[in-house]
Amino acid sequence: MDAFFASVEQRDHVELRGRPVAVGGSSRRGVVAAASYEARTYGVHSAMPSVTAARRCPGLIFVRPRFDVYREESRRIRRIFHEYTSLVEPLSLDEAYLDVTRPLTGPPSATLLARIIRRRISEETGLTASAGVSFNKFLAKTGSGWQKPDGQTLITPGEASAFIAALPVSKFHGVGPVTAGRMESMGIRTGADLRERSEEALVAAFGKAGRYYWRMAHGQDDRPVRPHRERKSLGAERTFTEDVSGMESLYERLADIAAVVARRAADVACVGHTVTLKIRYHDFEQSTRQTTTDTCISEPEDLYETAVLLLEHGGPKPEKPVRLLGITLSSLRRVGEDGIPAQLTMAFTGAGVKRH
Repeated sequence: MDAFFASVEQRDHVELRGRPVAVGGSSRRGVVAAASYEARTYGVHSAMPSVTAARRCPGLIFVRPRFDVYREESRRIRRIFHEYTSLVEPLSLDEAYLDVTRPLTGPPSATLLARIIRRRISEETGLTASAGVSFNKFLAKTGSGWQKPDGQTLITPGEASAFIAALPVSKFHGVGPVTAGRMESMGIRTGADLRERSEEALVAAFGKAGRYYWRMAHGQDDRPVRPHRERKSLGAERTFTEDVSGMESLYERLADIAAVVARRAADVACVGHTVTLKIRYHDFEQSTRQTTTDTCISEPEDLYETAVLLLEHGGPKPEKPVRLLGITLSSLRRVGEDGIPAQLTMAFTGAGVKRH
């Protein structure tokens, strides 16, 4: 889906159409969950602190998220998917893989089916979707973002090698900004550059992920579409290009990470009871701190405040420079399984320190 949360708000509120919109809190501790395309032209994006977003786009309109509405729209869209194939693997509220090798109905062409599905989504929800059509997940995923918004990209087996060769490494799914920066410092700027490195060299440089990068550079991705996946935890972590010192700087980084974790929880309609904070220092000493709550956590502000409590009270306050922070939400359950109490109470269940 194209700017899903923000597009739903613009659809439902005429006064927001054509204007820069950020879904999320506007307070000092707020974070952007989604941004409209009008806001993105100013450099506003998801997981950005709201104060930064407002500074970049003075006319930015903040809208409180309505996750119940987004989930219902997601269910409507998935019902359309299931009319054409039973092999649907949701990645989030606004994204999914579809295997249409043997469609339940419609033409035996993935390209034509994608057009039909996109047209039906537009007609039935008033929202637009983009699609990537190819013979494996990596290329389909990459293609889905190639002509956004409201676009479609086909990558055939005959076109795949040239497409990957010209693809900037920053566009590879699974290559984040820090890794892309490391690759570029090694002279790896495109898929062609990546393809020139041996699998052994990439594993030596990037660990197990190096094997994935090598396979993607050669167009090798045999992962099937899996309709049912049980999720036990979700999280996000950031390795900083420069070590971070000072509590205020750590608070700012935690806000970014909490926003990503909250978005991922919303995408899969999950809430959790346990929050784990990971801290890795410049000397690679690692600390993990965890708390389990009586009630559920999923909102970015709750995740952020819990992570701050762990940072401040779950163990000694960091005195050494920090190279990595991570937040994990576990003890998950689906929204709607029972009532969700509003009061948040905490009891720290322990902290540990490991040296690597």
